[in-house]
Amino acid sequence: MTTRAPDGAERDEEPVSDVDTADVDQLRDEIDWLDDEILRLIKRRVDVSRQIGAARMAAGGTRIVYNREMDVLTRYGELGPEGRQLAMALLNLGRGRLGR
Repeated sequence: MTTRAPDGAERDEEPVSDVDTADVDQLRDEIDWLDDEILRLIKRRVDVSRQIGAARMAAGGTRIVYNREMDVLTRYGELGPEGRQLAMALLNLGRGRLGR
């Protein structure tokens, strides 16, 4: 539906959902559970990444494998620009920031 704002501009309005308060509370509970799982998995990912980095360096290799990082960025790119930012945050958590 299109409505006219007080300034005269036309705006499209999203239809109001039929979700009631109980549904919202249940959905928020699910988000809280999902956040807990995401945090658990991120912590595990960071631990595994640091183990890989330590093993590579102990074997005389480099701390970072750029084509592997590019694969991660590509994978998360499925979510758009924010996905790439998320991938960079995950990479930074696992290996530390570059150039510091």
